[in-house]
Amino acid sequence: MAQELALEVRGVTVCYGERTIVDVEHLELCQGETLAIMGPNGAGKSTLLRVLGFLEPPTTGALFFQGRPVDYRRSEILELHRRTAFAFDEPLLLDSDVRANVGIGLRLRGVRDRHDRVTAWMRRLGIDHLAARSARTLSSGEAQRVSLARALVLEPEMLLLDEPFAALDPPTRDALLADFRDIIGDTGTATVLLTHDREEAFTLGDRVAIMLDGRIPQIDTPERLFRAPLDEEIARFVGIATMLPGSVISSRQGLVIVDVNGQQVQVAADAAAGDHVLLCTRPEDIVLSRQAMDPSSMRNSIRGRILRIDADGLTCKVVIDCGGPVTVAMTRQSCQELGLCPGEEALVSFKASAVHLIKRS
Repeated sequence: MAQELALEVRGVTVCYGERTIVDVEHLELCQGETLAIMGPNGAGKSTLLRVLGFLEPPTTGALFFQGRPVDYRRSEILELHRRTAFAFDEPLLLDSDVRANVGIGLRLRGVRDRHDRVTAWMRRLGIDHLAARSARTLSSGEAQRVSLARALVLEPEMLLLDEPFAALDPPTRDALLADFRDIIGDTGTATVLLTHDREEAFTLGDRVAIMLDGRIPQIDTPERLFRAPLDEEIARFVGIATMLPGSVISSRQGLVIVDVNGQQVQVAADAAAGDHVLLCTRPEDIVLSRQAMDPSSMRNSIRGRILRIDADGLTCKVVIDCGGPVTVAMTRQSCQELGLCPGEEALVSFKASAVHLIKRS
């Protein structure tokens, strides 16, 4: 059974003068879904969010909210604003206490019995003990929790988030992401999240849309999108660190043999002999060793020479030249136990199913 749509975009563009900022042919947000829109700075994400939140009409195209076309007359837009809520990267709190900040939207909407709702949402966001605290004294994490509580207390039908976790330090962000994922799941609110962070998109998004230069070239579940990007630009953006050029030698029953710099690689994919391709793998899907792996566990093993080792805390990334750079993620302890050093030969091994092929023209 198809999910009911909360919002639908058809042929929307936003143009400032002769410059097209947003060009989205079709986009859907289902009831109860969290859609993460991920892209670099300047991709048009914030402009698109203003359109989705009825703050700015598109230059061309149409929006449909719960099946009805959006009417941009003032009275109609004000009603839609009452059914939506925003949270931004900057909390923008009032110079007042936490309780007043959380309840300001309800007060402006004339809700009289707001005490219990405000208390419940402060408790849900873990800020009830801060109720009487001045907003000026809050940490960045506390302030962002207040901002989210202020949006959620309105019980919106659609929630729009513009990189609300971007300014937080990693421990604060991780804790808030975990709490917020549970909250959104419980409320069933249709949610749009803008982010440039892969972890946020993967943690919160039911689907992820990639936005580049105002367009959305791919939208899918996080698992499929991060494993099977459509092209090289998307692959780089979603963290595919290894993209080896190769040529397809043969293809039979879903198993493709690819020549990579004179070494053969087996890939579970669909391609034809003669195709020029990029072999894409994620760093965590590759095993680095000194000698060949058990063929029953790893179908592919190719030799290369270590270019560099980048250490980061307890982990490190080893970059090996195998006719192109291959990046392997491993613990620092494993790296030390193997005695890896730049300039030495090493063997990279990976499963046929761990490779995604991108065809090149």
